[in-house]
Amino acid sequence: MKQLFFLLFVLATYSLFAQTTITGKITDKKGAPISGANVYLDGTYDGTATIDNGTFTFTTEETGEQTLIVSFISFETYHLTDLVKNLKNITIKLKEDVNTLDAVIVNAGSFKAGENAKVTALKPLDVVTTAGAMGDFVGALQTLPGTSNVAEDGRLFVRGGDAEETQIFVDGMRVFSPYSPTANNIPTRGRLSPFLFKGITFSTGGYSAEYGQALSSVLLLNSIDEPEEERTDISLMTVGLGIGNTQKWEKNSLSVNASYINLQPYQELYPDNNEWHKPVQSFGGEAVYRHKINTDGLLKLYGAFSTVNFDLTQEDINIQEGIRFGMKNRNLYFNASYKDFLKNDWSIQTGLSYANDYSDLDIIEDTVQDTENAAHLKLKLSKFYNSRFRLNFGAEYFITSFNEDYTALNEDTYNYTFNNNITASFAEANIFFSKKLAANIGLRGEYSSLLNEFTASPRASVAYKSGANSQVSLAYGQFYQNPKNEYLKFNTNFSAENTSHLIANYQYVKNKQIFRAEAYYKDYNNLVKYNTEQPLPTANYSNNGGGFAKGVDLFWRDNKTIKNTEYWVSYSYLDTKRDYKNYPTKATPSFASQHNASVVLKHFISNLKSQVGVSYNFASGRNYTDPNKSGFLNSKAKNYNAVNANWAYLISPQKILYFSVSNVFGTQNVNGYQFKNQANTNGVFESRTIKPAADRFFFVGFFWTISDNKKDNQLDNL
Repeated sequence: MKQLFFLLFVLATYSLFAQTTITGKITDKKGAPISGANVYLDGTYDGTATIDNGTFTFTTEETGEQTLIVSFISFETYHLTDLVKNLKNITIKLKEDVNTLDAVIVNAGSFKAGENAKVTALKPLDVVTTAGAMGDFVGALQTLPGTSNVAEDGRLFVRGGDAEETQIFVDGMRVFSPYSPTANNIPTRGRLSPFLFKGITFSTGGYSAEYGQALSSVLLLNSIDEPEEERTDISLMTVGLGIGNTQKWEKNSLSVNASYINLQPYQELYPDNNEWHKPVQSFGGEAVYRHKINTDGLLKLYGAFSTVNFDLTQEDINIQEGIRFGMKNRNLYFNASYKDFLKNDWSIQTGLSYANDYSDLDIIEDTVQDTENAAHLKLKLSKFYNSRFRLNFGAEYFITSFNEDYTALNEDTYNYTFNNNITASFAEANIFFSKKLAANIGLRGEYSSLLNEFTASPRASVAYKSGANSQVSLAYGQFYQNPKNEYLKFNTNFSAENTSHLIANYQYVKNKQIFRAEAYYKDYNNLVKYNTEQPLPTANYSNNGGGFAKGVDLFWRDNKTIKNTEYWVSYSYLDTKRDYKNYPTKATPSFASQHNASVVLKHFISNLKSQVGVSYNFASGRNYTDPNKSGFLNSKAKNYNAVNANWAYLISPQKILYFSVSNVFGTQNVNGYQFKNQANTNGVFESRTIKPAADRFFFVGFFWTISDNKKDNQLDNL
């Protein structure tokens, strides 16, 4: 018995000596103790939790080199590999986890929306549910600050820049002709269907080094990765019809839709000053194929085809019979993209886009045929080093081939053509110093073969979280863009136009409420000038133009205060002047409004199974030149005002009746004035008022979704 007790004593003593005690203290970066942190040896059950003063102690029988792990919510997990005997009286400072929901985001000049956005200023759904937007993404974006309402044009005008200064990308690839062609004083519409997209990023300035060839802004649209269900959508509208179908199988899905639009009923209901010989008719079709290659890899193929044709005679004060204008346009667009996560925290995103756009124009007795072929190839790699540092870099190649055949009344023919290839590379680092401080630093380089010019564009932005619900951001960037096709087809002796952006942003977000205030300054250089009434092959061209744009944007969105109601309010102040085109002096361009404002309200009425919406748009009068006064762009048109309304009634979970009216009260807005070329006997230049051709639009639609999900709520889809 004594031998047994002795043996047990020896074993207990040996076990005691074989154990090692691990001790230490866990604090944050300021030295404050962290209580409740988990501390353990990787791959074992040996560990404990820190007490109130942040200290810990536990024993282990493990020997040799081991990895000590410390984890605690809202802090980065800490790893320490060392010999067990050295893990005594150690002090570990944990770093804040910069990926938490309350972490700072770099957002100066950018509105983000979608499933991955931490802050939603405008949702993809808003494109089709905002009164006055008429299902066009441009109409919805014009309710955000920083945009100008140019009712007779319909494209995006951002912070004193004209429409060509904004570029649009789908899944990172360039869309070369995003708008349908139209006639003078008749607003265009975007070609892209809003139902294709899950997210929107609208950068009003200071955007990433990944994107170029845009002086003012970029609009990034991210298509849906995988549809939720198989379904068929049928729409019957006052101006046309549409049908779509989505199928899913294994790792694949295919969505196809087609639409036909004929504006003759609308043009007869609301006649304008145009004599329509053939109403606007358009036919379009889209197809999206998606294939999941592995857990993370995704290939998407998108193709679209559209045709537009019309014929009309427009009033002209200097031509008694008016100006006859006819157009036939055909557009083909293809987009392929692939993204995947690779080994060692690398990821890849690559793709290509191609567009063929052909227009046949009849202008009075002249004929113009334009053909543009364009392509974009891109490769982007990203490396995730840790939660505090990420690196993105890549290269891309743009190809443009333009040809114009012009036949005059006397049958003389002229040909104008150019080819331009742009090679670009970019690199950008995302640095998170803490949950409160982050920065993006990037550089973009471009070489244009046509201009024989290399440009370098530095970009930088920083954000600081000033409070639990607020943050401030700053951004700076240099941006370059080649001159427009209408210049390059006549002359290629140019340098790239350029501008620099400086932006300061404040944002407050709490409980479904967003407030943003942003100030900016833009400095334009090397803008194109010419000495004729319009761009002509005989004009003298130069890069001697310049200008500036500065202003303040305010935005408030509230989805909390009023039950079943959300609303937002936008206001923009713009001060801008330019000396470009054929301007004799620096002046505020005719497309720029000093004040722009909008109010949007949506309310769901449960008892009536309806969603009603109202919006109001305001823009101060824009400049025009009155030859009866001295000076250039010396007068202002009247202010623009429009109240819009819509109503969506849920007939059943899968059927909806939709009504929409723009400019409900029929306000007589004015786009400007056209004057006689010659003064009358009293020395007065007579004028006519230029009114919007589509100032009021009444739309009725019936939408029917057929799917296996009988509880599918069509109102949510709309």
